[in-house]
Amino acid sequence: MLEISRPVDGTQPSAERALISFVLPVFNESEVLSAFHARLSEALAPLEVRYRFELIAVDDGSTDGSADWLKRLSESDDRLTVLTLSRNFGQQAAITAGLDHARGEAVVIMDSDLQDPPEVAVEMIRTWEGGGVEVVYATRLTRRENYLKRATANAFYRLFSKLSEIPVPRNTGDFRLLDRKVVEAIGCMREKSRYMRGLSAYAGFRQAAVVFDRPNRAAGTTKYSLTRMLRLAFDAIFSFSSAPLKAIVWLGLVTFMISALGIVYALFMRFAYPDITVSGWTLMIIAIFFIGGVQMLSIGVIGTYIGKIYTEVQDRPIYIVADATNAGTRKAR
Repeated sequence: MLEISRPVDGTQPSAERALISFVLPVFNESEVLSAFHARLSEALAPLEVRYRFELIAVDDGSTDGSADWLKRLSESDDRLTVLTLSRNFGQQAAITAGLDHARGEAVVIMDSDLQDPPEVAVEMIRTWEGGGVEVVYATRLTRRENYLKRATANAFYRLFSKLSEIPVPRNTGDFRLLDRKVVEAIGCMREKSRYMRGLSAYAGFRQAAVVFDRPNRAAGTTKYSLTRMLRLAFDAIFSFSSAPLKAIVWLGLVTFMISALGIVYALFMRFAYPDITVSGWTLMIIAIFFIGGVQMLSIGVIGTYIGKIYTEVQDRPIYIVADATNAGTRKAR
């Protein structure tokens, strides 16, 4: 068990308790925030002998009063910092804001809807404190969402594992613990289309898994609609894989070969059997529509990559903090 903080630069370790940060993205979770805070505090209480904790809740433009709930909780818990973003920037941007403001030697990222159990976060800390790993991620053994969400999630993980140039563990979310050196490495990656699981995998370092059964939501409904899930899936694939561009090359090659065979067949019939007319108006129309579809698909894929380049060139901030409670922080980064 680690009872003193780790040395940072070869100096003797300090007797001060190590600081662990919790990054908690929040979006319309007012119904469950009090219960989540109480359960997290209860789970962390036995570890306070060895660690200090800071809780960084990032309100991502909630419209149900979640920011007010968090500020009230911060009045009774001086560990809790509340960052209120100026609008909804998305969960990945909210996590980035939390990581940018976290000061701990380790940072735990978890949702505030109690589907990421605080007890599992404690298990992550115990896995990390031995010093053998820098990333501890939570792997879901079971998921209790509806069939459509489970099916689309499984399909995405299968597709992403085949297309991605960086291996990302399957059946994992953003629920994970990152060592300080990993947080600093991810902090250097400022792309706008963010997929934190991919960035964590890209950073490398030694990793370990903690398995758990994901429970149902304690209250409310999921904030990840099918549209949001698809957007995240596209961000993940186009940010960590050039496979769509390679697929265009192969699709163009196959189309060219089919067209070349058609031309050879037409020329052969024209000179070998001049009295026979090569029929196939229907086939010709189908071929035209097929080639047109291939071209539109190819332009769409290339346009998506160009659009990401355009977004990066704009260099707008990933998020904007409108208000910060219990923290003297920058307003934008």
